[in-house]
Amino acid sequence: MTLHMRLNAPLQGLNTLAIEASAKFLIEIKKPSDVVDALELAKCNEWPVIFLGGGSNIVFTEDLDGMAMHCLLKGISAEQQGDDVLVTAQAGESWHGLVQYCLQQGYYGLENLSLIPGTVGAAPIQNIGAYGVELEQLVESVYGWDLNQQAWRTLSAEECQFSYRNSIFKQQLMYRFFITSVTLRLSLNDIPNISYGALQQHFKAAGIQSPTAQQVSEAVIAIRQSKLPDPTKLANVGSFFKNPIISQQQQQQLLSQFPDMVCYPQTDGRVKVAAGWLLEQAGWKGKKMGAVGMHDQQSLVLINYQQGDGKDVLDLAEAIEEDIAQRFSIELEIEPKIF
Repeated sequence: MTLHMRLNAPLQGLNTLAIEASAKFLIEIKKPSDVVDALELAKCNEWPVIFLGGGSNIVFTEDLDGMAMHCLLKGISAEQQGDDVLVTAQAGESWHGLVQYCLQQGYYGLENLSLIPGTVGAAPIQNIGAYGVELEQLVESVYGWDLNQQAWRTLSAEECQFSYRNSIFKQQLMYRFFITSVTLRLSLNDIPNISYGALQQHFKAAGIQSPTAQQVSEAVIAIRQSKLPDPTKLANVGSFFKNPIISQQQQQQLLSQFPDMVCYPQTDGRVKVAAGWLLEQAGWKGKKMGAVGMHDQQSLVLINYQQGDGKDVLDLAEAIEEDIAQRFSIELEIEPKIF
């Protein structure tokens, strides 16, 4: 057993909120066998374990008195099936890097998910989505080590139990399944999805009637960069709260008070409300509490301005949740994982 291990390892550089924390043991996962060896070591020593990718979806509130497994698995392969192509990417690959690679190769479908931070392995956990596309629409399967079964296992898209920003990996299999690769079913046909309003407005303004997938990717990148701060310059984890889903009855009640409320009908008859609109209406856009605050251009993004800790972050989140519940009778849910 040859593992790359560091003792009392700082995690500040491994989470995009730049919160100071440390792990008693940090193991770099560079090949699949490292997963089994590391977990066996943790089991023998009864260490608690967490999995780390790009750290763009986690909030540390304390040091880890156990082992962090940092996924650095690399590699991308493809298999053509008629007009489709199955692309398998190792979990440590950059998500945005994968999107750009696929565009260069003429594999289409991921362009709307450009510039989302984090790694490939984290994408199905969160069931990432943006600009009219959800990852669950593209996942063929997820492969990894099942801690319960003590075996390598392939999960189909259905078995992943995807829902809005959710999956089995955040529920029954949380820290019970180490993802090592993800297989996506993409298309060889350049027929992009421009159903999302912001994209339609972008191309209408640019005078482009039939954009290519490459142009959609460029548009998504431009829109994201205009709205969301770069985590390497302003420490953040992207959208901090999920868009809440409410009943049509509650929507009608709220619209009578707030006729300009931004909401989107769902296939199940319920309605998704824009959490950013709620926060902006409540005056949280640009508001600071000590070392942390909400971004002055995007009210959903919580910024760690002055080396705040996990308590600072959760105090601000709690204040926002209480305020939104009081004003709108809507319960907000934090999107990143709280450790």
